[in-house]
Order: sequence, then C-alpha cells, then structure tokens
Amino acid sequence: MDESPVAEIQNLIRDSQSALIVTHVRPDGDAVGSLLGFGLALEELGKEVQMVLADQIPSTFNHLPGIERIQKHPDGQVFDIVIVLDCSDLDRTGNVLNGYGTPDLNIDHHVTNLEFARINLVDTQAVAVAEILANLFPRLNIPLTPPIAEVLLTGLLTDTIGFRTENVTVDTLRTAASLMERGAELAHLYAKALLDRSFESMRYWGAGLSRLQQRDGIVWTSLEISDREKTGYAGNDDADLVNVLSSINNAQIAIIFIDQGDGNVKVSWRSKPGVDVSKVAMEFGGGGHAVASGAMVKGTLDQVQQDVINKTSEIINK
Repeated sequence: MDESPVAEIQNLIRDSQSALIVTHVRPDGDAVGSLLGFGLALEELGKEVQMVLADQIPSTFNHLPGIERIQKHPDGQVFDIVIVLDCSDLDRTGNVLNGYGTPDLNIDHHVTNLEFARINLVDTQAVAVAEILANLFPRLNIPLTPPIAEVLLTGLLTDTIGFRTENVTVDTLRTAASLMERGAELAHLYAKALLDRSFESMRYWGAGLSRLQQRDGIVWTSLEISDREKTGYAGNDDADLVNVLSSINNAQIAIIFIDQGDGNVKVSWRSKPGVDVSKVAMEFGGGGHAVASGAMVKGTLDQVQQDVINKTSEIINK
C-alpha cells in the first residue's frame, strides 16, 4: 500500500462529521463488504454516515451486518466528505453522485482506475478493496470489530473466489487470519458467499448452460430476460455462472452475456493466468483485472456476442 495518502485520509476523517460512501452498480461481495466496512468503521468514530448503492444488492449478502442500512440514493444533505469505493471511474457509481462534485476519497484496486478524487488510494497489488481497508483501519486507529471483520472477510472471499485467484499472497492470508481473530467466521462466510444458491438461481444457470459454446479457447453463453422470468431469478446479473464457466479445463477465457433489457448487454470475462482480458474489456468501454473484467455494451444480444467474441479472439491470438 502506498503510504503517502494515509496521513491525508486520517486528516480528512478527523476533520469531518458526516460522510457519504458509495460503491459500484451491479455489486459484488467486495463492493458490498467494503461499503459496509467503511460505513461501520466511521460510525465507530462517531461520524454520521450514509451508505449508498444505486443497484439491487444480491440476496447472497442479506446476512451481513448493516445490510439494511444501505440505501439507493443519498437523502440530499450536504456531506463533509464523499468516499467512493471499488470503482475505477465515476460512471461505475450510477448517477448517485450527481451534484456532489469531485469526491474527496477514492479507494480501489483496479489497474484501470482513473484517480478521479482529491485523494486516491489505489493499490493494484491488493486482491480486493476489503484487503486495503483491513490494513488501513488499524493505521487510522479504527478498531476492527466483529461486524467490520465479517464484512471485510466477505470482500476478500468473493474477489478471490475463496482464495483461488493467482494474486492471493501470504499477506492476503495473514489479513484473512487477522479478521478471523477479530470474530469473522470463515466457514460460515465462505458458505454464504460462495456455496449457498437458491433454487431459482440453479434453474437460471441451467438456461445459460444449455447455450454453452466454444471456439479458439473461448467458452461463452448468454442469459436472456426471458430466462429470469421463467426461472423466477430476481437479479439482473449472472448469479456467478461465469465463475463456473471459468473452471472448464481446456478454455483460456470464459465469457457471459446478460441482456439488460434496455438496449445494453452486460459482458463478463474470466481468464486463466497469463491471459489479460482487461485489454478486451477496455475496448468496449469497460475494465477490471487481468483475469476478471467486465463491460456494459450497447446493442442486441446477438450483435454484442458476435463483436465481443471476435475481438476477444483477435486480441488473445496476437
């Protein structure tokens, strides 16, 4: 972690009484865990906090402490500080920051981060923003209470798919161990975040798996609006199906296309180590990590699939 912003962050928090904290649309466990972690941490310091997430929160995280406190819009008040977590650019927050100006603090781990805030703590070596926060809070004299430890360990678990990604280090595992020492129950959180699935999500997976295709080391499938309607799946995401596709042993890249129903298609890439799919995602206005990236692409499902598969094949075979 870059030490230079830490003193600035300490002063920023010390001199504030109210905070607006936001994270990205289509949230994953790191987004939700980091949002809750920072919100609960500032409340430990006696601050007034609003935690805002513009999109629907996956039911996978309903067990996390403080989840009921997250709201879809700020209440319009003036805040002393605005904090953005796990976002490479402001577009990822949706429109919740319209009228709030330049954010005060941006904490992220994506290589594509645009450093859009007054203070930017971007650690591209961190496996998750939750890892950054777990190491930052002690330096800010913020206690890692059991609820904070629980939400941060969830962020670590989900962004590493249960500590299975190649960027996991011994320091990552030490951080996880320290969160367990502070009351986070690994087995329980692992099961909730990565194993438990609803009947509806399993049926939803079935719809996607029935369309599975492969070419040139790429496997892909799509999920249509009608799939959500037929299966009763309430989200507009892939229910983590892309991580299942990424386990196919002879595929270098897995891609999933989710029709959003508004002329946009959400595209998610996963790759084996050594294949950088963030380069492909950036071609379509997205970004992310070398082995896990995403983009929202305008067009019909069929057209977006064709364009993305062709561009992905072109880039990885250069």
